[in-house]
Amino acid sequence: MPILKNKDVTINYATFGDKDKPALIFSNSLGTTYQMWQPQIKALQKDYFIITYDTRGHGKSSTPVGPYTLAQLGQDVIDLLDYLEIEKAFFCGLSMGGLTGQWLAIHSSNRFHHMMLCNTAAKLGERTAWQDRAQLVRKEGLNPIAETAASRWFTSNFIDNHPDIVTQLSNELAAGSAKGYASCCEALSIADTRDQLKNITVPITVIAGSEDPITTIDDGQYMVNHIPNAVLDTIDASHISNIEQPETFNQFIRQYLSK
Repeated sequence: MPILKNKDVTINYATFGDKDKPALIFSNSLGTTYQMWQPQIKALQKDYFIITYDTRGHGKSSTPVGPYTLAQLGQDVIDLLDYLEIEKAFFCGLSMGGLTGQWLAIHSSNRFHHMMLCNTAAKLGERTAWQDRAQLVRKEGLNPIAETAASRWFTSNFIDNHPDIVTQLSNELAAGSAKGYASCCEALSIADTRDQLKNITVPITVIAGSEDPITTIDDGQYMVNHIPNAVLDTIDASHISNIEQPETFNQFIRQYLSK
């Protein structure tokens, strides 16, 4: 796997498809890796030059001393695009990746054609809850989080019908870096783009899961109400919608990013 060594962090990344095609970069959710985008890689690599990476503290990327900030998560994306000599790209991020996308839209809009912000919010959860989770993970590791992740990530129907996928993702979460996860929790605890959404100029599509208990349709609607010319669409899924409904998710990418 190629890596980017930059400043305080080493970013593990992978690319797929023809570099002459439009670049599309994906940003993973908390507790997952770039592997979460396999359904999109398989379906879209003929049409896009796909860039995936492990957020710092996740997967095979390094785990610098935390806590992290949303600005660091966003700058890692810009540094990766610079390293790959990509002047402008499409972007798709989910949950934490969607918050990373909001930071990028606010601070580096000139680097993106269009952004899909999925299963995310301008303020994701409460500060004390994230701090408590970070403290728990630093003390007890990731097993307690992994044991209950499926119920937050997927609908009960998906869990019953796809136990292999659910087990794999839960096991990957448990095997991850507790320090990296906790440091990202601390970034999320203070991440709040609500006052800056009005400054976004890049085209934005917000995707919300109809069964998502973490980032609700109301969260998506709030973003669309405050981002100029943004649009909202919904998907019949819980939190990790790109895995639960891959065909619909991929169709949204084709539908909205092709504009």
